[in-house]
Order: sequence, then C-alpha cells, then structure tokens
Amino acid sequence: MNRGDLLIRITIWIALLGYLAGAAYAIARGGARWERAARTVWTASCVLLFAHVGFALHFAHGWSQTSVYAETARQTAEVFGANWGGGMFINYGLMLVWLAEVVWWWAAPASYRRRPRWLVVAWQGFLLFIFFNATVVFVAGPLRWLGLGGCAGLLLLFLRRPRE
Repeated sequence: MNRGDLLIRITIWIALLGYLAGAAYAIARGGARWERAARTVWTASCVLLFAHVGFALHFAHGWSQTSVYAETARQTAEVFGANWGGGMFINYGLMLVWLAEVVWWWAAPASYRRRPRWLVVAWQGFLLFIFFNATVVFVAGPLRWLGLGGCAGLLLLFLRRPRE
C-alpha cells in the first residue's frame, strides 16, 4: 500500500470511529463534559472526512470529478449491478450538511441541543445508512464485521435509550 492509499484509508476509518462516538452521544445525551468531548470528536471526524475526500481526489483521481463518478459507478455496479455514480453527490451532500451541523454546534450549542427530534432522527438515520454502506455493503473481510458491530451497537444504544 502506498502513502496515498494509506492516507485515504486512515482518514476515513478514523472519521467513521468518530462518527460512532458522536452518534453514541446524540443517542445517549450525556452531561456537559461529555458533550464537549463529543463535539470535539464530531468536529475532528468531519474534518477527517474532508481530508479523506481531498486525499482521494488527489491521490486516486487526479482531481477529476469524472474519475470519481466513474469509480463510484464501478463500485455501485459491482455491488448492486447498477452502473450509477450518483453516490458521489450523496457523499458531497453529506459533507456539506455535516459541516453545517458542526458550525451550528459550535456557534449556538443551546440552539443545537434544542433542535427538533425529527431532525435528529432523520440526520442520525441518514448517517447510519451512510455508515452501514461504507462499512458493511462496500467493504469485505474483517472490516465488514467491525462495521456491522458498530451499527448493531448504535441500534442497541438507541433501543435502550429512555423515552423523552
């Protein structure tokens, strides 16, 4: 594995671990000290997602969106049989919404904590869908089992959470 591949892989896996920690906070809603730590990890994970995309664009695609689209379509066809690269746009949308959420959490934490439950459920559901696809559907071997364990852990945490 060359340096570029290593940077691409390390940044996304650390970002995904940070997602798990942040999502666990969102579900469990710990105290103020835990919230500060979760916000920091959530922010670092968002930054690492941007770094991952930057490294992938640079090292794997030569900054070509056509190359990104073609590779996304190839992987989608390999798994689902549909030669569609639109997942690229879903990932870019994820990045923008995650960045907006991070900014909101830092700029107005009280407002962020009071956001509507439907928004939290929709956002966390979307993130879990992305996480599941990134770690279970499009990955093979031991990493797939780790991803499945992370998804199962979040679902169990959600199911055990006291109702508000």
